[in-house]
Amino acid sequence: MPPQGQYSQGSGSPGADFPGYGQPDTDELARRQPGTGPFARLPGSPARQPPARLIAPGGRHRRPVPASLPEGAPALVLAVPNAEQDGLTGPTADIATVLRVDNPALDVRTARIDHGGRGDPSGIRAVLADAAARRPAGAPSAVVVPQRVAPHPATIRALREAIAASGANARIGEVFNTNALLAEALHHRLADAGLARADRVRMFSITTSADGIILATVGGEEAVGTASITAFLLAARLALPVLAASLDAKPTVEEAAAQLEGMGVTRIALAPCVIGPEADSVAIGEAAAAVGAKCSAPLGAHGNVVKLISLAYGRVLGQIETLGSS
Repeated sequence: MPPQGQYSQGSGSPGADFPGYGQPDTDELARRQPGTGPFARLPGSPARQPPARLIAPGGRHRRPVPASLPEGAPALVLAVPNAEQDGLTGPTADIATVLRVDNPALDVRTARIDHGGRGDPSGIRAVLADAAARRPAGAPSAVVVPQRVAPHPATIRALREAIAASGANARIGEVFNTNALLAEALHHRLADAGLARADRVRMFSITTSADGIILATVGGEEAVGTASITAFLLAARLALPVLAASLDAKPTVEEAAAQLEGMGVTRIALAPCVIGPEADSVAIGEAAAAVGAKCSAPLGAHGNVVKLISLAYGRVLGQIETLGSS
């Protein structure tokens, strides 16, 4: 296991690229192969087709973006609430890549929420202005989706100010109704790190190194309130106590750890309920180390995160089309 306070990485197996889907059950597949098992093909009977390849769901399985976008459809701008230039790499770049592959006709861009900064081509104002310049005057030019999975009023205010300053006809697509999808994604990340049982359906007896979970959020008390619902759903999935805490407000990770210890929990795991760039990775590691907890990786470009961003874009696009037809 990794040192306390550090992210645990997956095993590096081929299935690691698709967390939560895992590897095929080779024994089960063997029983399904033609010519084997109690239902083997008899001589002269029609040949069976080979089994389909097992692949992670993609494309229409995880996106509500229309298969055929109208010409000049608004760009999807992934707005990163990280003042550093490297905030556009890592998870944000991975998410953008998946969105482009799944939606070849969609103009996907990334931008920094520059909070009033000027002269930065990767800043949100410059990206919005460029998107507007490539579309008919006055037409909806962009749907901006902040890279957050919890409410953060300051980020929304900054985006509204940037849109007004750019003069672009852009709208903000916030991530809503995230709790069930986030609980599943967090479960996958914990399982990747060996901190939670990976298969709850088959009820395998798998030893894990945690008997209590803390969801770490950023964005203040409102974010903790939203994450508390996710924590409840994750607790139901894992049959373990799960509490939400904040890296920048109350309740703190230390307070949540004390509460878990009062419940008899002796092995705590920290699950960052963040995509990645909106939180300080050093602060996450320090919070885990402070309570003696092991830590799973942030959500990153998990398929459910991509789905939530697609849902946010599709919802705004539907509103634009409804207004245009009225």
